[in-house]
Amino acid sequence: MTVTVRPVDPVADAALLHAWVSEPRAAFWGMGDLAEDDVRAIYAHIHDQEHLAAYFLDLDGHPVGLFQTYDPAVDEIGDWYDRRPGDVGVHLLLTADPSRAGRTHEIIAAGMDFVAHLPGCRRLVLEPDARNTASIAFMERLGAERGPLVDMKTSISEKPAQFYFLDRARVLAVAAGRM
Repeated sequence: MTVTVRPVDPVADAALLHAWVSEPRAAFWGMGDLAEDDVRAIYAHIHDQEHLAAYFLDLDGHPVGLFQTYDPAVDEIGDWYDRRPGDVGVHLLLTADPSRAGRTHEIIAAGMDFVAHLPGCRRLVLEPDARNTASIAFMERLGAERGPLVDMKTSISEKPAQFYFLDRARVLAVAAGRM
């Protein structure tokens, strides 16, 4: 059994993306009320931007997670914390798919390894909604360094964002199973 990372195809994957982001458990993703065409348009926009990317985490060829990366030096989220060279922003959504049971760490490790090997990556930046207790607990389990809590307002979202940071060495340790 293997975990692989593959780019999102905004057209071919629109129905799956829409199903995932409209689930109640994905409420903090902020796309629950969107139609499939809207989700397709958002991911087409992401696909067309040099500083943004979206990927699936596949378990034995079956998608079980979605992660997006952004360059905080370009993205407006970078205005809300003290940016550093080599920062890579990450958003993560895991499905409730039963095939993921007992494999979550392996799935996350594959995504972390992928991001850690992006050119120039020195630190991961994560900013979950501070009300998302599951994400906050997960950041703590990863050993992420807690950053500022901000009332973040961007062109696409508004939330109390709790920033977390993982330096590349910690990311590689998580990817190697040393959580």
